[in-house]
Amino acid sequence: MQQPHAVVIGAGVGGLTAAAALHRRGWSITVLERAARLEPVGAGISLAPNSQRALDAIDLGDDVRALAAWQGGGGLRTPGGRWLSRLDSAATAERFGGPLVLLHRATLVDLLVSRLPEGVVRTGTAARLADPGAAGRPARVTTEDGAYEADLVIGADGIDSAVRRTLFPDHPGPRYAGFTTWRVVIPAPDRPFEPHETWGRGRIWGTQPLKDGRVYAYAAAVAPPGGRAPDDERSELLRLYGDWHRPVPDILAAVAPQDVLRHDIRYMAEPLPAYHRGRVALLGDAAHAMAPTMGQGGNQAIEDAVVLAHHLAPGTADPSAALGAYTRDRLPRTMDVVRRSARTARMITLTGAPAVALRDAAMAAVGRLVPGLALRAFDGIADWRPPTRTYPSGGTAEGMTEGTGENT
Repeated sequence: MQQPHAVVIGAGVGGLTAAAALHRRGWSITVLERAARLEPVGAGISLAPNSQRALDAIDLGDDVRALAAWQGGGGLRTPGGRWLSRLDSAATAERFGGPLVLLHRATLVDLLVSRLPEGVVRTGTAARLADPGAAGRPARVTTEDGAYEADLVIGADGIDSAVRRTLFPDHPGPRYAGFTTWRVVIPAPDRPFEPHETWGRGRIWGTQPLKDGRVYAYAAAVAPPGGRAPDDERSELLRLYGDWHRPVPDILAAVAPQDVLRHDIRYMAEPLPAYHRGRVALLGDAAHAMAPTMGQGGNQAIEDAVVLAHHLAPGTADPSAALGAYTRDRLPRTMDVVRRSARTARMITLTGAPAVALRDAAMAAVGRLVPGLALRAFDGIADWRPPTRTYPSGGTAEGMTEGTGENT
């Protein structure tokens, strides 16, 4: 039987995970990436136990767990430094079955590429979905260098997905969430700090350690869409956060203007009718862009990829039934995470003084009276398990067999 062929459009985290998972399932893979190189761009990404278990399906979970840097305490603070609630890394790992791992996005990309055969990823190749295909007719993707026919096409081309617009041209697409974000990765400051997220009036800041000795810092603020600083984004961060508690001033002192990434946040307020059409599947931000307030965007893309591969058994000639099952599994779950992330975004973007004071008082009371209650916000998310029996590092593709279907 001829080996089935899948074309993945987009070499981000979701696309590369799907490529690696399908490769293990016996598919021939071509990944088409518009960028000229897979450069070490971007900032940090948070991988919760749910995505780590998904990565076990491609023998990568243990590699990620080994990069866990958070040890001990941390929690939620006010701009003045007062702790509103405390979290403990051990309690988090115990509740959800694994650590919370912060790593640079480029590190994760490198790990995923290492699970693919040489030459699978073709950079500098802009691709367009010309025909989604149907039963008895392959899908077709065109590039400047020629066309590809495929048994399956995966649209992993991000929040502005051209594949999504081709499949569902009447869908309105993502909506602006009302705030913009800044991200930076720099060497750790000399003075030790506990990992924290700090909530102010319409502004937040987070400082998290990475295993390699660097720090991932992120900020968000209510702002009109499309805004840019009149001088540079580091100066904007100094204006907004320069008088907040340490280590925020130490981080800002070490930041160069070119280190700062700024992006407006958009999310998929209206769900797509499906995550597939014909022989094409959408995953990650292309399907269900979400606010980063629960740190689940990349995690859900990884889940998508592994669940999709689970349904696409070796020898699949017509993926129609498998893609229908993929939509049924993923659309309700991911849109629930989209909505929960949007609710959290509304809490952190409060700007009125009375509302912020009430929010902070409630958070402090909950943290004092019911320690660890904040973790319950991730119940049903971080405790997810893939529908595929996973195996530890050093396992083989033959060990990847169907499990009990334990997914929520």
